[in-house]
Amino acid sequence: MAAFPGFPDRRQAGSHFHALARSIIYQQLAGAAAKTIHDRVLGLTAGRRFPRPEELSEIEDARLRGAGLSGAKLAALRDLCDRVVSGALPLASIGRRADEEVVERLIEVRGVGPWTAQMFLMFRLGRLDVLAPGDLGLQEGLRRLDGLEERPTPRELEARGQAWAPLRSVASWVLWRLSDE
Repeated sequence: MAAFPGFPDRRQAGSHFHALARSIIYQQLAGAAAKTIHDRVLGLTAGRRFPRPEELSEIEDARLRGAGLSGAKLAALRDLCDRVVSGALPLASIGRRADEEVVERLIEVRGVGPWTAQMFLMFRLGRLDVLAPGDLGLQEGLRRLDGLEERPTPRELEARGQAWAPLRSVASWVLWRLSDE
């Protein structure tokens, strides 16, 4: 999938844990603000890589809040760490699981919803047949593609997307490009 910018390749750096933690940090924030907070959290441990779950678990709440994490994001990161450390969320083997099971496992984590899980499937695991019908960019892309006056509902987008299987991730990429025009 290297032909589609933003999709993963086999040399992708970082860990599944970092990808999920980054998603939590970036939720509902402007990119620059989210990057600043992410980089501050990264700076709370030695080295240039993002803290592992065990390391992040040991950082005091006050230091994480001082890095800019809200209470909700801190609680979500703590839940993610707890699940990974305890083995309740086996990230080492998650890439071998079916899409539906990956989504089910990830949405158990506080602060991780279906959209975040779908983005993880596409952009971290490189799954080719994922559609996120709740994504406004995809809805807007389909509106433009079909010349509609209003954005389609998630249900309408999902129904239309059935025709694009088994390459719904690729169709999503195209719809996002259309919504950027």
